[in-house]
Amino acid sequence: MNPPLTNRVALITGAGRGIGRAIALAFAAAGARLGLTARTMAELDEVVGRIRSAGGNAVAFPADLSDRQVPRKLVADVQQALGPVEILVNNAGVGSSANPRPLVEFDDDFWDLSLAVNLTAPYLLCKAVLPEMLARRWGRIITIASINGKIGSLHGAAYAASKHGVLGLTRTLALEVAAHGVTVNAICPGPVHTMMNDRRIEYDAQRRGVSFADQESGLTPLGRRLEPEEIAPLAVYLASEAAAAVVGQALNIDGGVLMTG
Repeated sequence: MNPPLTNRVALITGAGRGIGRAIALAFAAAGARLGLTARTMAELDEVVGRIRSAGGNAVAFPADLSDRQVPRKLVADVQQALGPVEILVNNAGVGSSANPRPLVEFDDDFWDLSLAVNLTAPYLLCKAVLPEMLARRWGRIITIASINGKIGSLHGAAYAASKHGVLGLTRTLALEVAAHGVTVNAICPGPVHTMMNDRRIEYDAQRRGVSFADQESGLTPLGRRLEPEEIAPLAVYLASEAAAAVVGQALNIDGGVLMTG
């Protein structure tokens, strides 16, 4: 029996580290041919090298998704190298940890950057991949959102607003394309052990006057953060034939932080 994503062409953004890297490795193991993008070429080279050394097929496309001209060119470049994009994983994001502030003091440029990467880039990438998906009557769009797409984020207005927005985009697009063989869903991670989340924990620990370890252990009922590799299996499932009836969902993987949808 072939792996579930055999020969599917997938584009994964933010694939150089963290959740995106874990999804890239899992998709490669599941047989996909991968276009991987991030801003840092050295990180992409490491992921691509690991995939190729295991017999997989991956190509690096360094890109800055805050530039509105990049998404369409990126999709065209991936299509030229690998074929039409059949699976899109919108993972690249700007976290609140990069510049956390109360709203009254919030940095307007950081607001614009956060919405550009977290919301506008997925919107533009969806627009770019959809014509081929609709023509072929098969496609999968998966966005890595956040539980902060369902609840607020203290001192993280741009992050929470962008993640709430991307869930609205997910649900609306899902309604538009479900009858045409294309599914659109989101994954909402809780706190994940990443460099971005490390900085957020450091900020909150300092703000509350507690240790990093105490702040981290209280984040989930599990008493720990999730690992990026714990997010990837759901992405593989949503990209597969088995998930054809999963439409417009925002699925939590959060260690029990939210126990309702």
